[in-house]
Amino acid sequence: MKCTFSVLVANEFGVLARIGFNIESLSVAKTDNGDISRITLVVEGNDRFLEQLTKQLNKLIVVHKVSDLTKESVVSRSLALIKVKATATTRSEIMQIVDIFRGKIVDVASNSIMVEITGNEDEITAIEELLRPFGIKELVRTGKIAMARGKK
Repeated sequence: MKCTFSVLVANEFGVLARIGFNIESLSVAKTDNGDISRITLVVEGNDRFLEQLTKQLNKLIVVHKVSDLTKESVVSRSLALIKVKATATTRSEIMQIVDIFRGKIVDVASNSIMVEITGNEDEITAIEELLRPFGIKELVRTGKIAMARGKK
């Protein structure tokens, strides 16, 4: 079972090194408080593993708060930059695909187009698969970020 955690930690050197788990996806950045960073991590495991993860994270002095977002109503996003081979004849078709996914063209060269796409992981995988036949020259994806929706 895949689970998503949000962990608020002290913004100090070496914090990530103290989290010794097999992480599928990871994203880290400062919050609105420069002294605190938010780690969004996706891990896979059974209930026992997830309970152990939560307990071990809470034991770390640098950890302020651990939230299991797995069963929460959340908004989640990932980002990808995809550099696709493009010719004069394929450029417009690539641009139409990007438009359908509400992506952006962020760079155009004589033989390639670089696309920026944000969305959930399935949406990014879908556009990646549609662009693959044109020839993906380079691809980079961020880890998932997630935040619980406002409470009723």
